[in-house]
Amino acid sequence: MSKDRILIANRGEIAIRIMQACRDLGLDFVVVYTKEDEESLHVRLAQEGAKGRRAWRISNYRDPNDIFAVADVAKCTAIHPGYGFFSENFRFARRATLRNRPLVFIGPRWEVIRDLGSKINTKRRARELDIPVIPGSDRPIYNEIEAEELARELFYLQEEQGLRQPSILVKASAGGGGMGIEEVTHLDTFRSVYRRIQNYAKRQFGDEGVLIEQCLRDYHHLEVQLLCSRHGEVVHFGTRNCTIQSTGRQKRVEVAPGFDAGTFEYPFDADRVLRAIVDYSVRLATEVGYDSVGTWEWIVTRDGRPYLLEVNTRIQVENEISARISRIRGKKDPPNLIREQIRTALGERLGYAQKDISFQGTCIELRIVAEDTRRGFAPWCGTITRFEHPEHPWLTVHSHVPRDRPYKIPTEYDPNLALAIVWGEDTPQAQERARRYLSEVVMEGEGPDGGSILVNLDYLRERLDDILQFR
Repeated sequence: MSKDRILIANRGEIAIRIMQACRDLGLDFVVVYTKEDEESLHVRLAQEGAKGRRAWRISNYRDPNDIFAVADVAKCTAIHPGYGFFSENFRFARRATLRNRPLVFIGPRWEVIRDLGSKINTKRRARELDIPVIPGSDRPIYNEIEAEELARELFYLQEEQGLRQPSILVKASAGGGGMGIEEVTHLDTFRSVYRRIQNYAKRQFGDEGVLIEQCLRDYHHLEVQLLCSRHGEVVHFGTRNCTIQSTGRQKRVEVAPGFDAGTFEYPFDADRVLRAIVDYSVRLATEVGYDSVGTWEWIVTRDGRPYLLEVNTRIQVENEISARISRIRGKKDPPNLIREQIRTALGERLGYAQKDISFQGTCIELRIVAEDTRRGFAPWCGTITRFEHPEHPWLTVHSHVPRDRPYKIPTEYDPNLALAIVWGEDTPQAQERARRYLSEVVMEGEGPDGGSILVNLDYLRERLDDILQFR
């Protein structure tokens, strides 16, 4: 494994975390960056202690030709896509592994990314395994009469459940990121909405297929963290709760584990629900031959009903909170899931089983973002002039923002500035420590018009009391 060289095809804090994992494993690596990211800390850190060139400028993180050209020139043997960009692009993964100079793609096999990257296919596979999914279609619908009949059934189902405000979602099946979705609250308006979404889907995506699902309102967004090897080994690192999100469904506060029945009361058996979604996730991973880090996303309603939402076939931003509450064979230090992902991708066995993994405490992740939370979480652009954070044994901060010089936030990317990982022996202690961190961190800056920095620290403080609870 020490002969491998990893191309880190990403930016910012995830690039830094990947290079740290490579160093831990004794692996060489190179990073890429764009003109806008010349001042990013990931570029500077890559060159520290390097005997040769480790940072290569490219035109765009989304240009596969640029990335593969760097891989060839730098004589890389593997590629880590991080999250976003090409991390869940099966065509990129396929090209990496099948080209004349093949690269190990540090992620699942491209066939798995293709199959689970489709929400429709994931839903179909889940139903075959008796895994609960949101009621609705598991294939695109092109016929208006068929669509209206399914809509009628979904309204009837909700009335049987005693829901006061039944509704359904009409979605463009080829869409994503919240695009092409409209809610229907009365059956008599369904046809007009269906036609509108169908026309939109045809214009935007070239496919007029439509999905129809029951609209769920009062729920928590949970995740199950899995790690699988290329030797058929499957383990999980528990659950986490990602319910606190921006209006654009971007996560802001995440907590592991997903519920805490020892601290809060739930109108259902929370521990039973957590066990169920873990068992369901492992069942699907085993069935498809999953072979990397992955996240199974769930929603759990107020009455304790779990529904599989989708599978993310990549490392996620919040992977570390799952790692921080986990211990392998009772070791003091928690595992590093990025490191585990890399070494298993390069062919190693896990070296442990589920029985060797235990869980301890609560961990909270705070995403510090330059945004105006009072104006729909609108991104803020400007220059960070001062960023200081405390040091505590229970705290880890990941950031690409330099602390010794001003940093201009690139407008080309999401204005994420830092991740604060806070661990506590229980949930109240983790909350207390998170509040302490937020009272001690210092972030100053100036906008293009001379105005002061807009960052979401106050919002994070306000939402800490809401974690893990149904309000």
